[in-house]
Amino acid sequence: MITKNLLITFFKEKVTRPIGFREIVYSLNLTSSERRKLKRLLREMSSGGDIVRTRKGLYGPAEEMGLVTGYFEAHRDGYGFVVPEEPGKRDIFIPARLTLGAMNNDRVVARIENPVRRGGRIIRVLERAHTRVVGTFEVSRVGFYARPKNKSVPFDLHIAPRDRGKAKDGDSVIAEIISYPTDTRPPAGRIIKILEKPGNPKDEIEGIIDEFNLSRKFPHNVLEEARKLHSKHRIIEPKEQKRKDLRHLTTVTIDGERARDFDDAVSIHKTDSVYRLWVHIADVGHYVGWDSAIDIEARKRGTSVYFPDRVIPMFPKELSEDLCSLRPKVERLAFTVKMEFDRDGQRLNSKFYPSVIISDERMTYTSVKKVLVDEDPKEKEKYDYLLYDLETMGELCNILKGRRLRRGSLDFDLPEPEILLDIQGKPEAIIKAERNFAHMIIEEFMIAANEAVAEYLESNGVPSLYRIHEEPEATKVEEIMRIINSLPTLKGRKIIKLKGFSDLLKQIRGIPEEEIINLMILRSLKQARYSPVNVGHFGLASECYTHFTSPIRRYPDLVVHRILREVLTKKYLGDKRIQEMESILPDIAFHSSRMERQSDEAERTVLDAMRVWFMKDKVGEEFEGKVVSVTSYGLKIRLKDYYVEGFLHVSHMTDDFYQYDEKSLSLCGIHRKKRFSIGKELKVRIDRVDIEGKEIILGI
Repeated sequence: MITKNLLITFFKEKVTRPIGFREIVYSLNLTSSERRKLKRLLREMSSGGDIVRTRKGLYGPAEEMGLVTGYFEAHRDGYGFVVPEEPGKRDIFIPARLTLGAMNNDRVVARIENPVRRGGRIIRVLERAHTRVVGTFEVSRVGFYARPKNKSVPFDLHIAPRDRGKAKDGDSVIAEIISYPTDTRPPAGRIIKILEKPGNPKDEIEGIIDEFNLSRKFPHNVLEEARKLHSKHRIIEPKEQKRKDLRHLTTVTIDGERARDFDDAVSIHKTDSVYRLWVHIADVGHYVGWDSAIDIEARKRGTSVYFPDRVIPMFPKELSEDLCSLRPKVERLAFTVKMEFDRDGQRLNSKFYPSVIISDERMTYTSVKKVLVDEDPKEKEKYDYLLYDLETMGELCNILKGRRLRRGSLDFDLPEPEILLDIQGKPEAIIKAERNFAHMIIEEFMIAANEAVAEYLESNGVPSLYRIHEEPEATKVEEIMRIINSLPTLKGRKIIKLKGFSDLLKQIRGIPEEEIINLMILRSLKQARYSPVNVGHFGLASECYTHFTSPIRRYPDLVVHRILREVLTKKYLGDKRIQEMESILPDIAFHSSRMERQSDEAERTVLDAMRVWFMKDKVGEEFEGKVVSVTSYGLKIRLKDYYVEGFLHVSHMTDDFYQYDEKSLSLCGIHRKKRFSIGKELKVRIDRVDIEGKEIILGI
């Protein structure tokens, strides 16, 4: 039977030159009915980037023709990089003039034209990530245009008179893309919404939700399906469902104060020689089947999106905050990973099974920290019945983390900004949300569970989804090392040499620039993503890793749950099922990675917006700050009092003429010899806050 996998194997192993349709039919000895299927498969595979159809109608494997399929990372200056779908391949640099109008996150085919420098051009856009843009409506002598606010979009949209609606010159608008740019035709669009100027932060967030085309509401059929599941739900006896009854275990959830969707809970027991850890994960797969209305919508969304004032969930609230959420004091269905570790943190064994649990306590990271770190008497008394378990969790966390770091895992302990809102939804403070010991406990336990599941599935040889993180490219490593060794505080010291990033993080611990260097290293690494091909996780120094522990808010986790259940129940057998999974997993991996990137970008955009709204009434005030980035056109400075960054343009540095020194990555005054480099502390003034551009302009 002719299949996609058969054709992929045929092109890889048998095809040495571009060949035509008839030759493929002859080589594979296909029947007339199989020829019709071949035509459909060739169309699908060429549109998906697996093979390439030349202008002469011949077919060939993309890699043999110097072509690479991947997603486009656009830079605001017009150029970008194609990140190959196939793991382990270097990114391809695409100059601005050779992007073919590709937008950020578009799925593309690129031709490698300079193998040494890994440079190329985009020859085809396979799948568009954006169907609309937010921009400014402009009227000119030659027509109407929507100029995108996102500077990574490389074109303006032409708007026909009939498609302008009631838009006026200068209006902020949302434009739907009617046609994308080609070699012979400019892009065109129609105005679908005129945006009011945001009058408050809440309006700003609403505009960003529109900008990223995030779905505020669920379709009616999805909500109806969720309501039916909720109304019919009852916990039946575990034996009837072939579930382990774990209701007797002492079990807790540990999450943030504002969390409502509790994916995970943990239980622990210690003997003289063994730590026994149960990680219970919400059994979303029990309620949400393949290709149900809820499943199709969740796959489309890919992930939940978290903003300071709300969550745009992957599932309706009936599931995410109630039926699937591991709420305290109620019976819940879970998928449990039971692991045993020796006193050195070596995992001795692991078991996986559906279960029924009852969470005894909904704890927060803050309360656990008060118990274990601060030794707060009132908090310890409140949770006295959990004290031994919490202390045992802390012991095991330290053992697991120590073992992980020894194998080379990267330990970034970067603070993240936290927006505190008042009752009107306005930002009243932006603080550093430091991770405490309680965060680390849950993090280590989830890493352990994810590794155990990944290794089990790989050992069974079944197609699955992996969370992969490829090694950084050598050129980026060299650039980071050059920057680090040029820092003024390191002058006169022994030059830091790179044995591994993990070793580097230890060497810089305690120096004033530690946080900034950590951030630079983090930005130099490739993005982790989902893939049906396991190449390991560089950041965790893990040979085999997946995402299993958050099925309420990440779609790949739900997929892994289903695969694991099929393996455990012996249903994942036979070539047909394996072929089905091999055909759908690459698309799920690609789409989930894309939606994760979009979610991250939307969350960053909201964070930038909240920063400018918070600072808008502080124009003219002075603050202490630290340089976190240096370019030829100015300095990015983070304020000490607030977790806020602003930009000091070189034209505002009026006490001298400043030149950019590429070797030391600093701005140097020609006459007064004043030098500004990463880590330098200085006093700055808030000169202007650009709400629309989401920028804070500084002066000195």
